[in-house]
Amino acid sequence: MTDSAITVICLLVLLWAVLSRLLTRHDVTGPLLFVVAGYLLANPDWGLLTVDVDTSIVHTLAELTLGLVLFTDASRVDVGRLRRAVRLPARLLLVGLPLTIALGTVGAEVLFGQFGWGLALFVGAALAPTDAALSVQVIDDERIPRRLRLSLNVESGLNDGIATPVVTLAIALAATALGVGGAEGITLGEAGIELAVGVATGLVVGGFGAWAINVSASRDLSSPKTRQIAALAVAVGVFVLAVTIEGNGFIAAFVAGMTFGYVLDRDRVEDAATRKATTTKATTGNAATDAGRSRREDSTVLEVLPELGGELLALVVWFLFGAILMPLAFHVVEAGDLALMAGYALLSLTVFRMVPVAVSLLGAGLPTRDVLILGWFGPRGLASVVFALLGVEQLGTDPSAQAAVAAIGVTVLASVVLHGATAGPVARRYPQDEAAAGRSDDGHVRLRSSGVHRWRR
Repeated sequence: MTDSAITVICLLVLLWAVLSRLLTRHDVTGPLLFVVAGYLLANPDWGLLTVDVDTSIVHTLAELTLGLVLFTDASRVDVGRLRRAVRLPARLLLVGLPLTIALGTVGAEVLFGQFGWGLALFVGAALAPTDAALSVQVIDDERIPRRLRLSLNVESGLNDGIATPVVTLAIALAATALGVGGAEGITLGEAGIELAVGVATGLVVGGFGAWAINVSASRDLSSPKTRQIAALAVAVGVFVLAVTIEGNGFIAAFVAGMTFGYVLDRDRVEDAATRKATTTKATTGNAATDAGRSRREDSTVLEVLPELGGELLALVVWFLFGAILMPLAFHVVEAGDLALMAGYALLSLTVFRMVPVAVSLLGAGLPTRDVLILGWFGPRGLASVVFALLGVEQLGTDPSAQAAVAAIGVTVLASVVLHGATAGPVARRYPQDEAAAGRSDDGHVRLRSSGVHRWRR
């Protein structure tokens, strides 16, 4: 990217930051704003800005963004609190997600014909993960029952990590079938090795990072702010290390996040903050207030920098989506069948998503309206964009590969528009008496709002 492109992106971030609440009231989401801006300002046919899809920094930035999101989402899964309300998310992840991948794969092969099963699996798996940021108005709205918001949030936080190895294997299969398994792609065996190295790297780095923070907090060797930096260093470092040693960075980030969140001793961190505040009682005269403030600061050690970093970079990736993938998709559509691409996108957002969700929720006792909400609000977002960019990078310029990437791009674009436009109205129209009755078992729900998590009572 050029200096002028970076400058424009920074100005757009500033615009979104100062007007986000106003724009959200009019159903204009951050991804929608940045996609449109990228398409209009950096389109290769007429744009004033230059963004080269072949530049390594573009792919590195997109991959690092997904790595941060994977780490943060995985590390924030509180197993203890989730255990009481795990039934619905488990159904969506263990039954709904595999069925979605299967239907998407079969649909791509049947509709497009020339793909072959490798490319069809790539399309189906790349479009299976959901992105809660595109339906944040539903997840963040207390008029929707907590059990639904929790289910959507946990599903979106974990399904991209679960789908990643499937996408990796699909790209390997497609690269072999297309004859680009040498310098431009990876073989099936190499993909398996990458996954194994990624898992091992994530376990070691995630566990060590959490252990180091535990020791530092218990011995008062660091401050809450520097522990936030430590968490960010672990999130970025595990991804880069895995890629450097030829492992899968996405799997490494996801496994590291899970390990990090499990090993981290939150109680020890809070106790250290409390002891520190108590020792300053003679100076401040209000140890209780200081302790409470310190605990609030320490409770964000896993949250602030990794999540804000991921959220900021995600907006940049959406700009790149508008600048790179949208023109590519429209070019392929112009040369092919517009109705075919639009039809697959519609099926992907409805039948391929909603039928598996309905099947996974059989016997769960949910009313039809709630099943429809869980089925519809499975927007395709950041993970699908990054997987598409990986396809561009590793599958080359083969017409079938470009058509597969275009199918992903058109579907994501449709999702950005449709889910962004319907999230607010659905939340406003949900019956409030039933929303109040949908309180989660422990009275809490973890919300993810464009990458920012918090607990609400």
